[in-house]
Amino acid sequence: MTERLKVMTIFGTRPEAIKMAPLVLELQKHPEKIESIVTVTAQHRQMLDQVLSIFGITPDFDLNIMKDRQTLIDITTRGLEGLDKVMKEAKPDIVLVHGDTTTTFIASLAAFYNQIPVGHVEAGLRTWDKYSPYPEEMNRQLTGVMADLHFSPTTKSATNLQKENKDESRIFITGNTAIDALKTTVKETYSHPVLEKLGNDRLVLMTAHRRENLGEPMRNMFRAIKRLVDKHEDVQVVYPVHMNPVVRETANDILGDHGRIHLIEPLDVIDFHNVAARSYLMLTDSGGVQ
Repeated sequence: MTERLKVMTIFGTRPEAIKMAPLVLELQKHPEKIESIVTVTAQHRQMLDQVLSIFGITPDFDLNIMKDRQTLIDITTRGLEGLDKVMKEAKPDIVLVHGDTTTTFIASLAAFYNQIPVGHVEAGLRTWDKYSPYPEEMNRQLTGVMADLHFSPTTKSATNLQKENKDESRIFITGNTAIDALKTTVKETYSHPVLEKLGNDRLVLMTAHRRENLGEPMRNMFRAIKRLVDKHEDVQVVYPVHMNPVVRETANDILGDHGRIHLIEPLDVIDFHNVAARSYLMLTDSGGVQ
């Protein structure tokens, strides 16, 4: 019997999980050839668990590193140590990571230290400004340096990698796995209590959470949203507020008393995709949503 290829997928946040879920499910369809090993850092615990439940994915290893008001140093040190132990135990033939999170970076680094090949899904996105987005731009650039295989969503992202002198034979244009996830989650018939409040008004779905937008940039953003809604009487905003306590405090302070701005709890992936599909406009600072 041919020895199976041990493929370890590693992710830690909800956006990663959404985009990696179709890949995990596809790997699991070929047990005769592939041993699929799912590892999560749980960099974002609650939001990650929603996606795992929806797609029916049970991690083989769960580091559960999240803690209140965690810093990038917390995520990096706790995650790197945990992933090193997991890789030494599981001994994967290849590690697959996604995008540009801190989990992506430390998983690539742990794999490099253990001399395990790395495949980078959603490779090649660039701004070439290491502080924007922060820390994602540096996470994905450093991951690109360590990756052995680059799975790019677009021709442009593949070209970015070629400009960085990556081996063209190791760059593959694959499209975006988020589209595969949408095929599972978006329904023709769908209802949600917040949609029932809107009547015939135009729905603007908003997300805002990025680290570099915290503080005055986010306050300015929310003030602009408020002015937009005041100017257009047929517009209502739905904002699933991120779990970050700083974001929640700012949102409630500026937007909480407006009758046509609905601050709601984070939506699971099925609800978010279906509300998005019924929106007139989306306002977001999220790379995953874009």
